Amino acid sequence: MRVDESPETDADIDPATAFSVIASETRLDILEALWRADDRPVRFSELFDAVELADSGQFNYHLQELTGQFVSQGADGYDLRYAGTQVIRAVRAGTFTRTPDIDPFPVTGACTRCGGGLLAEYADEQFAIDCEDCGKAHGEYPFPPGGLVDRTPAEVATAFAERVRHLHCLAADGVCPDCAGRMGTEISRDGDCCLDVSVRAEFVCERCRHELCSPVGLTLLDNSRVAAFYDDHGVDLSSRPYWTLPWCVDDQYTSVEATDPWRLAVQIPLAEAELTAYLDGDLQPVEFERQDCGH
Repeated sequence: MRVDESPETDADIDPATAFSVIASETRLDILEALWRADDRPVRFSELFDAVELADSGQFNYHLQELTGQFVSQGADGYDLRYAGTQVIRAVRAGTFTRTPDIDPFPVTGACTRCGGGLLAEYADEQFAIDCEDCGKAHGEYPFPPGGLVDRTPAEVATAFAERVRHLHCLAADGVCPDCAGRMGTEISRDGDCCLDVSVRAEFVCERCRHELCSPVGLTLLDNSRVAAFYDDHGVDLSSRPYWTLPWCVDDQYTSVEATDPWRLAVQIPLAEAELTAYLDGDLQPVEFERQDCGH
């Protein structure tokens, strides 16, 4: 069943009204209390005790304003609806409340171009990894401020690598990482790119317009054939940060074999062997070819 782009129902409210409903510290406290509750639904009296507000009438007023869109009410009490959960997640991620400033720090691995050291920098909710010597970019991707809390630089780097892996593979599968809408894929070879690659995939969500730009190889990080290739050489691919894999950050491992329809080839060398993955215009693997030493 295909859902209409802008369904008209009696339950719909406009975005301005929705945001005005949660523009209250008390209402955010109520959502936070529900989120923290060990057992839900939560009865009125228990929820009131969890929120620092002396007037039960005022508390009830704010709770009823949330009920329907952000909070559900049943015979056993109150619970968070999906929209309420998303509000708290955004607050805790620091999306609206944090502007962290951290110093650049070195990360494991070496530049795939010159072998120099790599440095991670964070600004405007974007992590960028670049070579200290030649300046080659090894990827610049969004990372919520909350991901920096209570983590060492090494732990932040690991979390960033995992996030990049999963978000870009999800986008290549046609699912928006932000809203779960339909993600379109376009292969581009034009213009400059912060990823320092010419052939790349540009993902755009048809619903929320969330955008991601990705080297072609990056979308293969969760592919079972690629993981098995590494396993055969005693290497756990899931433990390797993407920026240590040249085929995830360098142009020279990706070639365009045809454009109508698209057919791309990604060469994945390892030890004395090489796996070549052939992908279509949606970045779905259609064929693999393996060459081992002596063959």
